[in-house]
Amino acid sequence: MEKELACEQRTRQAGEGEGRHELDRDAETGLGVVDIQRIEKVYRKLDFRIIPAFWTLYFLCSAIRSNVGLAQTMNLAQGHDLASELNIRPKEISLGLALFYVCYVIFDLPSNLVMTRLSPRVWMSRIVIAVGIIGSCMAAMKAAWSFYLLRLLLGIVIAGMWPGMAYYLTLFYPPSRTGKRIGQYFTAAQVSAAVVSLVSAGFQKMDGLQGLVGFQWMFLLYGLVTICLGIGLLWWLPDRPLPPGETPDRTGLDKWIPQSRPALTGEDALIHYEDLTRVYRRPRWTVKDLWHVVTDWRVWPLFVMYFGVVGVGIGVQNYATVIIRGTNPNLTSIQLSLLAAPIWIMDLIAILLVTPFSDRFHRHRALFFSVPVCIQIVGLLMTTYAGSIANPWPRYGGLLLIGFGLGPTVPITMTWTNEIFQPRHGEVGVAAASALVSGLGNLGSILTTYALFAGWPTDARQGRKQYRNSTLVMVGILCLSILSAATMTVLLRHFGNGPNAKQISSGSSTSEGEVGMVDGAAKRELQERGFGRLWWSRR
Repeated sequence: MEKELACEQRTRQAGEGEGRHELDRDAETGLGVVDIQRIEKVYRKLDFRIIPAFWTLYFLCSAIRSNVGLAQTMNLAQGHDLASELNIRPKEISLGLALFYVCYVIFDLPSNLVMTRLSPRVWMSRIVIAVGIIGSCMAAMKAAWSFYLLRLLLGIVIAGMWPGMAYYLTLFYPPSRTGKRIGQYFTAAQVSAAVVSLVSAGFQKMDGLQGLVGFQWMFLLYGLVTICLGIGLLWWLPDRPLPPGETPDRTGLDKWIPQSRPALTGEDALIHYEDLTRVYRRPRWTVKDLWHVVTDWRVWPLFVMYFGVVGVGIGVQNYATVIIRGTNPNLTSIQLSLLAAPIWIMDLIAILLVTPFSDRFHRHRALFFSVPVCIQIVGLLMTTYAGSIANPWPRYGGLLLIGFGLGPTVPITMTWTNEIFQPRHGEVGVAAASALVSGLGNLGSILTTYALFAGWPTDARQGRKQYRNSTLVMVGILCLSILSAATMTVLLRHFGNGPNAKQISSGSSTSEGEVGMVDGAAKRELQERGFGRLWWSRR
């Protein structure tokens, strides 16, 4: 109580005079005051530099990754859909979709670890350029073998992009502030799914132009634009922050690579250094450090959480038009593309609504995760049982609910991973844990793309029971995700060392219990922001 009174007195004294700032107190330590408005201004500057770049690259890479789903129904009446052009069956398409995720699972962790050793900016640019090249080549597919090969290569080159983006954020932001930002660029996937669905109607009008069918034009143009973006990222994205006064080492191959502007300069750079000193201390990690991360039990509940929600998300993304067509076989291919777009608009709305509050109440990540998962379950059950042959639209309403429930779950899982593993294991903890959660979690994608829907022969039969078993399996894995979130919460309370139990900044991948320096951001993360400093709470 005395500490709180002392803090309040110092706050009043600091607020006197012209240009008064809103001040944030460290209730845990009572160590003076922090000019939170000035710090927030620095992070907003970083937002303008990083988030638009991430949003754009994720938009295009998501489009290339998921265009196969749309290609299955594009120009279906003319016989120019993917299956007809390549002379393959739905089961073979499911195999090709699954092969992507097999490579993604295998190469996710190595790719993210390479990013910690090299320039994150250059590595991210390499990923985007390679995705664009493979995407363009998909326009030349003529048989099943080329489809399988390109999906394998796409999985290899794109591995590490999603967890790498989460790792990259922790170089510039405190872990508890990354949820909203991950959500912001994750909306690119939803906008991409919606826009690509709408734009595919235009590509279908290009069918036959210059000897290419509609989906070939789609792959070619998206790929070329993505290559251009990847090259531009070398100048656009900032590299890892350096302590004030230190210059980057431009030796070896680095001197031939374009140099981007520093993320921050002058006083802004100094403020960021004082607030997030942990990211500037970067000893090289060892195999022992990596082993500590891999054997940390906290990885595995996060993996199961991600497994469920990403499996459902990818399943719906790849088969949305197929599911809609199952509810109403009379719909045209263009109508199917247009009806798929609102699913991802609902997804986007949920991300923008939920992820900012999950950051403000970051001790309750499990609750912000589980409620949207329950909404997904309701949507899946509606898609399975609602409506009738005469009125199938309630089943479509279930798809909209699934979209809304999917939105916040993936960003929240990745943010929770950052919060737990950065204080415990440093930079290698974030890189390895996010890659393990994302990579192994995509085993759920393999399940839903290969074993379910068109990959389940009895489930693919026409009729009202079409895909019923597949949706019930997805309900089951979502229940496991909720159970894992609850288990994680209970275990963290019992064993400690959760996101707010050990705010230690050692600046390296250290073993548990090694105490280091506590920076300004770590002090603030000891308490939740709640509804503070929102528009209705400001005076």
